[in-house]
Amino acid sequence: MINYSSRQVPREDLGVAFHEFEVDQQLVGDMVLPTIGVRHQAAYLPVVVRENMKLADTEHQNGAAFNRVTLNTEDLNYATKDRGLEIQVTDTDRALYSNDFDVEVESVGVVKTIMKLRQEIRVAEAAFDTTNFAGSDLYTDNSGSPWDAAGTDVIGQIRDAKEKVRQNTGTIATSMVIGHGAWLNLFSNTAILGRFPGVDILTEEMIRNALASICGIQDLIVGSAIYDGALEGQTWSASEIWSDDYALVFKKQMGMTKTNPGLGRIIEWEGENGELGAAGLENVVEYRENQTASDVFRVQQYSTEKIFDYYFGHLMKIDA
Repeated sequence: MINYSSRQVPREDLGVAFHEFEVDQQLVGDMVLPTIGVRHQAAYLPVVVRENMKLADTEHQNGAAFNRVTLNTEDLNYATKDRGLEIQVTDTDRALYSNDFDVEVESVGVVKTIMKLRQEIRVAEAAFDTTNFAGSDLYTDNSGSPWDAAGTDVIGQIRDAKEKVRQNTGTIATSMVIGHGAWLNLFSNTAILGRFPGVDILTEEMIRNALASICGIQDLIVGSAIYDGALEGQTWSASEIWSDDYALVFKKQMGMTKTNPGLGRIIEWEGENGELGAAGLENVVEYRENQTASDVFRVQQYSTEKIFDYYFGHLMKIDA
């Protein structure tokens, strides 16, 4: 008979399974705010700001000192939050499913799905935040010409938003994130259809290529994830994570450095020596719960979603 210890045991094998498990939904949170690891749970990040666009005289006289410029950064504070879930596997369940699937792997997969859906919700709230994306530089209300009206000049609206980012930061917006409902509206838009005379059915790839060539939006991100909004035991209730009321045009922060210009990041605390396992390799533990004849598996991570500079994005209201 297996003797289960009541002590907490790190399960690196399940950490690997957690990391490799693919959630069966199209989650795009880390496409909007790419994930980056940090060494401290809470600290400051040096972020390059738009003030680096200031000019200086580059003319130089022989024997004279060169003019100097300054790397303008802002130390933005962050604090990763303690997040996690537990899942219970009873001895009865373990025996019941032993010939069907690996109940431990499937259990941490359920935990990952819920944790990733929660993260998706937080990113969507940050991207479509009308409190911080406010004022004419950061927000345009196009609800009078909504995207669900076939004749709306969607292309013009996107170009205008992209120009706002350029005027505000000197950088070119690379990306746009929209909800699934807004994505479907693009397939019946008159101006977009007009780019493909004689074509009866538009494909997704055609729409993406059209927006890339016409608007310069190379990275069209469609948030299509949903979750069950009903309480436990109630009938399924599909709830959209990404609203079809908004579209965010933005400059994505790329690469592994935090100091290149861009909208923001998902920040994960790795620990000073990486011992927390940013890739999810060492953050699953198991302990015995004798009173319920169960093994409990806990997943814990420290993370936060951080908009570094709202001026690298422009939010549009695209539905009434």
